[in-house]
Amino acid sequence: MDLLKFALKKLIGGIPLILGVTLVSFLLMVYFGPDLTYEQLGKNPTAEEIAQVRETLGYNQPFIVRYGQYLMELITLDFGFSMVKDQPVSHMLAQSIPVSLQLTLPGFILGNLLAVILALWATAHRGQWIDKTIMTGAVIGMSVSFLVVIIAFQIMLSSRYGMNLFPVRGWNIYSADGTFSWWQYLQFVTVPTLATVFVALGYNTRFYRAVLVEEINKDHVRTARAFGHSQKHIMYKAVLKNAMVPIITRVMFSIPLVVVSGSLLIESYFGIPGVGQVTYDAIIAGDQPILKAVVGLTAALFVVILLLTDILYRAFDPRVELK
Repeated sequence: MDLLKFALKKLIGGIPLILGVTLVSFLLMVYFGPDLTYEQLGKNPTAEEIAQVRETLGYNQPFIVRYGQYLMELITLDFGFSMVKDQPVSHMLAQSIPVSLQLTLPGFILGNLLAVILALWATAHRGQWIDKTIMTGAVIGMSVSFLVVIIAFQIMLSSRYGMNLFPVRGWNIYSADGTFSWWQYLQFVTVPTLATVFVALGYNTRFYRAVLVEEINKDHVRTARAFGHSQKHIMYKAVLKNAMVPIITRVMFSIPLVVVSGSLLIESYFGIPGVGQVTYDAIIAGDQPILKAVVGLTAALFVVILLLTDILYRAFDPRVELK
């Protein structure tokens, strides 16, 4: 019951955040975004034709009315039709979001899991060659541009100049009879996942090591050593468990950024029809219904992430109260 009250309280408290994000983004789109009126008209349009198109696009309505309609679209999840592709935006997102999840989840999970393991290993051997080697690799991963990493992995694994083992572009994970094929999925997801893990390991390992090193210097760890506990017990029970709050914070708040901005670069470069590709095309074409949907849903996702993060804090640290 307390959890339900807490969830309702957090969701209601997230409404101002959603209103603020959507208001600022809608303001920018309306007053600084592209005007598609003349792109939908022929040469030498009449004043009546211009007025008719602007009415169809909703440009002739007051700002507050358009913003109210936007909020209603966000509540009902009915974002109308794309201005460019003439398809329901909800249908486009329903098709593209699962693709993005299938593409980004392996890299996201592996990037965080391996980073925690490497950070634990480096912390346990702090100051030794293992620690220095891991941190050197992390700095290299942080220093190289994500775009350069993508191109390098494509050349090494997907081109005739390298091993040519995987498709260079596209997303065809279904067999000829229309059923899901794990073999084809692995072929198309491997190179994007390797590129994601390479970059994520750099940032995540360095951050997690800093958190674990701070924890290992605390009194309860020294007490555990004095009582003769093994190194394995100390690292997992006394260090990692107590460092889970900042680790959870980083993992959870990375989710919206990975789903939208992370997949945007990968999908646009690998030609994968996920939400990142749809967002990139909408930015290029000035397709406001799609952009409004992506911004609004991302803000709502942040509120849900805030709620889940607080619940996970409580699960890993009973001292944290749900208020």
